Amino acid sequence: MTSPEALIRYPFDEPPSHGEAVEVADGVLWLRLPLPMALDHVNVYAFDEGDSWTILDTGFDTRKSRAIWEATLAGPLRGKPVERIIVTHYHPDHIGLAGWFVGRGAALATTRTSWILARMLTLDVQTVPPEETLAFYRRSGMDPALYEQRRSERPFNFADCVHSLPVGYDRIVEGQEIRIGGRRWITRIGHGHAPEHATFWSLEDNLVIGGDQLLPSISPNLGVYANEPEADPVAEWLASCERLKDFATEEHLVFGGHKLPFLGLPTRLRQLADNHIGALGRLLDHLKEPKRGGECFVPLFKREIGGGEYGMALGEAIAHLNHLHQTGRARRWIGEDGAYRWQAV
Repeated sequence: MTSPEALIRYPFDEPPSHGEAVEVADGVLWLRLPLPMALDHVNVYAFDEGDSWTILDTGFDTRKSRAIWEATLAGPLRGKPVERIIVTHYHPDHIGLAGWFVGRGAALATTRTSWILARMLTLDVQTVPPEETLAFYRRSGMDPALYEQRRSERPFNFADCVHSLPVGYDRIVEGQEIRIGGRRWITRIGHGHAPEHATFWSLEDNLVIGGDQLLPSISPNLGVYANEPEADPVAEWLASCERLKDFATEEHLVFGGHKLPFLGLPTRLRQLADNHIGALGRLLDHLKEPKRGGECFVPLFKREIGGGEYGMALGEAIAHLNHLHQTGRARRWIGEDGAYRWQAV
């Protein structure tokens, strides 16, 4: 019997080097930009419009990324202007340089939620964490030593790596037909990793632009944070996987936001749901005894997590705990230390 993993296939073995491009379909170039984190890259794509380009996602706004883009524009993109930036979702590695391109004459298209969140967050610069954020850390059961460190240090700000965004943009909506690189595409919106995450499915051939909603070998982070502490992104993710699988075929070539372009989308959508369904089962078993959020990494990630990955891991733990609580499979209460205790029912 063929294993599910064998059904995921990779037509391109090697990613492009910085400043270079790989043609992955007629008129579609695959580019890659660096990220200063464990997931050390983001994929972006350039679509040939004849006398100009449409760029899908942009990378962080850093001097290094700008220099790579300058070299790319002069090299693989042959000096033609960028007329449009399409952003799949609001995360900094995808929208970071959108405003920079707009300043050079491009138009910006994205979903309403992506534009609102990114524009709001770039304008909300904080020198210390607000009390709401600290209260969220306490309730979530953050490691006390890390909590003491974070309460006095400057938090991450979107403006650190996202260029200022324009006042206006072109809205992308569910079911919209959009022309990109000479092809007609239908827009399908996913949720969970980011609200109103846009994916695009070609009506001309078997191409899909997946962003972080459709990744081949890693599962996107599903996190809960202080801005929406009762959110249930796991439910949104599972619903999106269920809905998108109705459109997926084995012939689809998917251009994701990270890792390699891939084939085998129906199998991958099942895996992307099953990864979290399995994690929920392990977490429920772990919650036979009361646990704080910061004590739930091993059943979810199969290892303890610290350092720079801790914050995202805590957000994902709370996402799964929220889902169990809101579906009636776990109860919670505030302990004497101000942190929630979670227990299976």
